[in-house]
Amino acid sequence: MFGSLTSSFTNAIKKIKIYDDQQSLKNALAELKKSLLKADVHHKVVKDLISQIEEDMRDEEEIGQESFVKSIRDNLTDILSVDGKQGFVFASKPPTVILMAGLQGSGKTTTVGKLANYLKMRKKKVMVVGADLQRMAAVEQLRQISAQVGIEFFGNETYNNPVNVVKDAFKKAENELYDVLIVDTAGRLAIDVDLMNQLKNIKSAIKVDEVFYVADSMTGHDTVRTALTFKNEIGLDGVILSKYDGDLKGGVAISIASQVGVPLRFIGTGEKIHDLEQFLPDRIVSRLIGEGDLESLMEKTSLIVDKKKASEINRKIKKGQFNFNDFIEHVESFKKLGDFKSILGMIPGMNKYMDQIKNVDLENSGEIKMIKALVNSMTKKERENPDLLNNSRKRRIAQGSGLNQIEVNKILKQFKNASKMAKKFSTNKSALKDIEKMMGANKNAMLSQLGRK
Repeated sequence: MFGSLTSSFTNAIKKIKIYDDQQSLKNALAELKKSLLKADVHHKVVKDLISQIEEDMRDEEEIGQESFVKSIRDNLTDILSVDGKQGFVFASKPPTVILMAGLQGSGKTTTVGKLANYLKMRKKKVMVVGADLQRMAAVEQLRQISAQVGIEFFGNETYNNPVNVVKDAFKKAENELYDVLIVDTAGRLAIDVDLMNQLKNIKSAIKVDEVFYVADSMTGHDTVRTALTFKNEIGLDGVILSKYDGDLKGGVAISIASQVGVPLRFIGTGEKIHDLEQFLPDRIVSRLIGEGDLESLMEKTSLIVDKKKASEINRKIKKGQFNFNDFIEHVESFKKLGDFKSILGMIPGMNKYMDQIKNVDLENSGEIKMIKALVNSMTKKERENPDLLNNSRKRRIAQGSGLNQIEVNKILKQFKNASKMAKKFSTNKSALKDIEKMMGANKNAMLSQLGRK
């Protein structure tokens, strides 16, 4: 997700790794400045960051990678840590009401669905309100997204005043004890008086806890200017940066926090409904400098992994009984983690493989589609016990799945080899001990971090 920005920082850090003199520091800072400006980070932000790092390093007796990385980490965290709330914060008295604002085409309605899904995965009762009566089919779009996510939708095309929609939705949310009410408002192609008045009227009609501005990452520095206008007109409590996966430069994430003075709360990391991540400065900085973010990865995983099922799968792997049902279930669960490149960036040291992996899409992958077609053509017993698959059964499966028998044999062979490798690895005590040590160290580090907070 932060490919270009991460490269900017890691390339600069490498220059210090090779040498430890003033010239190497000068070269590293020149590289960093050039890369950040190229990544669309605001020139004032870049200037302040470089100046602060220079000042920090001036106080060091010996220039080294460790002190250089610490200076980058500390100063970047300061830049991104704007006064205000982080992530999603619930009101003391439910429902927590979130007003979503933004220009037309910013991805606001889709982001409403992503935020609702984010909360649903955390066991919250959520309702979304279709108060965008300006854009044709906006209400229907949100209705469909709500059905996809599996959350309550309120609104219909018969309303002609968004204030009335929101008032009725708020009453329902209060009466039926909803945890969160998310209001999708109208956008415009450009900021105008009518838009701002409508938002102000909705704000005054009900108890709005927070206003989130959905900013289109693809518009670069215009995003910052527009966010400032919304902040001055109606007041903002947070920014959600949409379409960040399509922004090859990525510098707007740093610029918006510093220039707008409003916390960046979430980032849209892809097109799927699960592709929304919290923007927590210390964790984001860790990813930006190539150190990953295991804490966020563990949190994500804990939301989708059932401990009993995980234990059962582990037992099956050890006994060599991992079957196609288990595989498909794992793929479906993994999709819920969100964008694959974003997940990879959470693993320390894996950022260097980002460009090689490019865009991995588990839902539209040709290989995954072939495996699903193959599995769907199997009987229940065949899925549970692939050893039953003789030539006659394989021919039937090939015909039913639209694959040829060579493709069927290839997939079955790959699956068998993967199962053997997994079994061998699961019974390798020394490998397991190494993993336990690593996870233990990560857990202690996480607890230490939480203790400081």
